[in-house]
Amino acid sequence: MDSKKMKSYLSLIPISARVRRRQNRMTLLCIIFAVFLVTAVFSMAEMALRVEQARLTEKHAREFTFQAMMDTTMGKNLFLLAGALFILILLAGVLMISGSINSTVAQRTKFFGMMRCIGMSRQQLKRFVRLEALNWCKTAIPIGIVLGTVSAWALCAVLQFVVGEEFAAIPVFGISLIGIISGIVMGLVTVLLAAGAPARQAAKVSPMAAVSGNTENASRTRHAVRIGRFPIEISLGAHHAKSARKNLFLMTGSFALSIILFLTFSVLLDFVGYLLPQSASDADITISGEAGVNCVPWETVEVIREMNGVKNIFGRRSAFEVPAVLGQEDLPHVVDLISFDDFDIEALKKDDRLKKGSDISKVYGNNGSVLVICDPEAPLHIGDTIQVNGEPLAVAGMLKYDLFSEDGRSSGRVSIITSGETFVRLTGITDYSLVMVQTTGDVTDGDVAAISELLDEGITLRDGREMRTSGTYTAFVLCVYGFLAIIAMVTLLNIMNSISMSVSARSRQYGAMRAVGMDDSQVTRMIAAEAVTYALSGCVIGCIVGLVAGRMLYNLLIDGRFPYAVWALPVSRLLIVLTFVAAATLAAIYAPAKRIRNMAITATINEL
Repeated sequence: MDSKKMKSYLSLIPISARVRRRQNRMTLLCIIFAVFLVTAVFSMAEMALRVEQARLTEKHAREFTFQAMMDTTMGKNLFLLAGALFILILLAGVLMISGSINSTVAQRTKFFGMMRCIGMSRQQLKRFVRLEALNWCKTAIPIGIVLGTVSAWALCAVLQFVVGEEFAAIPVFGISLIGIISGIVMGLVTVLLAAGAPARQAAKVSPMAAVSGNTENASRTRHAVRIGRFPIEISLGAHHAKSARKNLFLMTGSFALSIILFLTFSVLLDFVGYLLPQSASDADITISGEAGVNCVPWETVEVIREMNGVKNIFGRRSAFEVPAVLGQEDLPHVVDLISFDDFDIEALKKDDRLKKGSDISKVYGNNGSVLVICDPEAPLHIGDTIQVNGEPLAVAGMLKYDLFSEDGRSSGRVSIITSGETFVRLTGITDYSLVMVQTTGDVTDGDVAAISELLDEGITLRDGREMRTSGTYTAFVLCVYGFLAIIAMVTLLNIMNSISMSVSARSRQYGAMRAVGMDDSQVTRMIAAEAVTYALSGCVIGCIVGLVAGRMLYNLLIDGRFPYAVWALPVSRLLIVLTFVAAATLAAIYAPAKRIRNMAITATINEL
């Protein structure tokens, strides 16, 4: 075959793209999705690093280069995370695009057979399929980059104008070369890898297929369909799914990777929860004495409570190294007593900081129940009794980790949290060692100054309004949920498209079944059985691999930084993603089943 003839074959690529525009929509969408996601992820990583660069430059009054920021722990972690997401998105994109291309190849058996009849070689056919796939990149990659860049701009705008705080200096319309280059690489590599298997499949088409329109060979059927105890249509549907191994692999992979992406992305929610812990008791202003001395009069607290700009005010009292007897032991011990006001106690429940079985309702008021913070090896459990100053105190609950240490570990200390009334009864102390104030949205510097004027000498007021992390937390969570929503949308469309094209490729078989007496409900159940087979295999593999990958990412991001963190099986997330997969599968069954039912039997038999 000379080069002129070869060029004439390649000239069919744009024509084929226009003719099969509808069939290629899902392929284009998958490419756009992969490019968009990678561009947005790397762009936001670069923007976050530039914000940190500006902050450090301002703080230390010297220039920090971007390359120097890349070498920092933060820079390495950001792009390490982005790289891990790049690989996951690449795998998802390859499987989804490969499945879509494979389906279009299966539907074009006669076309490829005709190309073989007029002289196209197997290598030329492979090249044709690959170049046809790359031709879609001309449209998909620019769209994906534009969408990714615009999304990054929108996120940056939200961070600057809505969240503000530490994001006030983030560039809104910044262009990330790293993001753009990563998006282009993602698009090209994904398509090239995805087109490999379908290209080889197209090359296997013989010239005889131009007449038959079918690549299947009778020699592949080694045994009859095993009916078992299931109805014939259910058995046939499952057999259709399992007989085409390549299609089974691609469909299973599409389901599985969607679940894997969901479970791994959701680990980021745990990460930001530990990195930027948000508590209902977070204070904008703190008032305290030196070294935990109880020196803030309760009368002052009551006056501040009625002042302008004060939303909530609550305090803590403390008494250290108080003699006590723990549990059933008779050996003397010392504990730290800390009082929590009612608002502070309620925050422990809201923040999910209590171990299972804890009952904070027993702690309120002047009573004999307390909460305990201690190391796992300490001989204390919920329901035990602690003797303090000769008075028995029942352990009503235990905290998951130590609130008063940086690493969450108690280091052998036992801390007892009581209500304010119980603390006063046990110690006789009424003044506070720490008072926390949550301000309203319209609080002014003058309001804060008025509070400061009430304080006695030796009492310090710290204004932490500019150090809030709620904005960062909200922004990060919104980004993660946004990516999860995009993953869910593309997954839904991919599942629906893949099952639809799989059914279309078997139109002849369904026509034959209807011709021998299978009714419409049986056809629907057969299609449903095929789809459910893909979904079940994908769910099993996706959940296993997703949990392992999620646990590895959890260890990488969380375990090494937060020793008190404990990984738990994400049951709720598993239920969410499995419910979504089930709903997507049901939605994917409807359209192809309806199309087959509405087609004449002769039309389905003659369908190409």
